[in-house]
Amino acid sequence: QGQLVESGGGLVQAGGSLRLSCAASDRTFGSYAVMWFRQNPGKEHEFVAAISGSDGSTYYADSVKGRFTVSRDSAKNTVYLQMNSLKPVDTAVYYCVADHKVVVRPEYDYWGQGTQVTVSS
Repeated sequence: QGQLVESGGGLVQAGGSLRLSCAASDRTFGSYAVMWFRQNPGKEHEFVAAISGSDGSTYYADSVKGRFTVSRDSAKNTVYLQMNSLKPVDTAVYYCVADHKVVVRPEYDYWGQGTQVTVSS
């Protein structure tokens, strides 16, 4: 719910790190679950990570577990995705979405602009 803006993407070499931000204008942002998805050309959006609004539980796709960390700064109405030990397969456009609960299916009608992450080998 509300407008979300992704930022923080860029070009990084394999093994490097990036921190993505998902900033919300909705003052109730902290009560919503926030999911990160990524997409490559010709493919469906892929679930990456999520943080719940109810208890702050975090969830990760197996492909990023141990390397990515999702967190929330309620004072800034921002959710972050810290990406470490990046691999070329992490290259994608990354999107964040907010919902009443954590979902892992790419069932949203609007994805916003996203932020491009490119990992070179």
